[in-house]
Amino acid sequence: MTFNDDAKYSGRGVRKSGRRTGLAVGGGGLGLVAIVLLSQLLGVDLTGLLGGGTSGTSSQSESTALTNCDTGADANADAECRVGFSYDLLDSYWTQQAPAMGIDYASPMIQLFTESVDTGCGAATSAVGPFYCPPDQQIYLDIAFYDELRTQFDATAGPLSQLYVVGHEWGHHIQNLAGTFDTADTSQTGPTSDSVRLEVQADCFAGAWLGSATETTDADGVPLLEPITDGQIADALNAASAIGDDRIQEKTQGQVSPETWTHGSSEQRQKWFTAGYTNGAEACDTFAAADAEL
Repeated sequence: MTFNDDAKYSGRGVRKSGRRTGLAVGGGGLGLVAIVLLSQLLGVDLTGLLGGGTSGTSSQSESTALTNCDTGADANADAECRVGFSYDLLDSYWTQQAPAMGIDYASPMIQLFTESVDTGCGAATSAVGPFYCPPDQQIYLDIAFYDELRTQFDATAGPLSQLYVVGHEWGHHIQNLAGTFDTADTSQTGPTSDSVRLEVQADCFAGAWLGSATETTDADGVPLLEPITDGQIADALNAASAIGDDRIQEKTQGQVSPETWTHGSSEQRQKWFTAGYTNGAEACDTFAAADAEL
């Protein structure tokens, strides 16, 4: 994925917070849906945050807008700037696509943070990976996660896979607006569970957006992206595979337990990303798919 050097970032939608210290996670402020979503890509068990724990004090610098992220050349050189440009791409796509799906669209925010952050879902650390918080309709991302994709999950983690990560979380925002969280039964696990259907639908939405991303222009009519190559799509598929439940379990536990899956296998995540990329968001109704087709 390469941005056009002369394309311009709008400056909207992305904030950056400074380093936070003194974090003590606890309390009962997180709902069940938020707990499920807080570990979007890593499958970290956060159920302990539903009750008990300790409280503590912390300090965090005020969030600010991105700086030195004016052009596509900046985005090609810097991961934070890529997030800024991905915001413009995603918001442009879903501003049109969501109403076509009967969804009353509202733009989310993206909060970049380092190590830990306070959210509408409670306090969180980088250990949970990128996540979407339904109560405040914000996406939270520590870009150090991209390095973890390489070092811990053996993913290539190139620029397009980085956009896939943001697109996946934005997909959860679309689900939130559509009321999908309200109707999904996230108490069950397994390859055909609603939890997996939520996750692979978000993968599909990310693919659908990337399938039309090269059509998006800046305020001056300059395309934001150059044409996406097969190699770049392979990079995104590599990331989808690396964070499949089966791959993570095999790497961390030495065995695969399908009955505990909450995010989908490598094959499922790749399949639904490809379905969206090839056929658009209309192909992303994972809840209508038969068990054998999931």
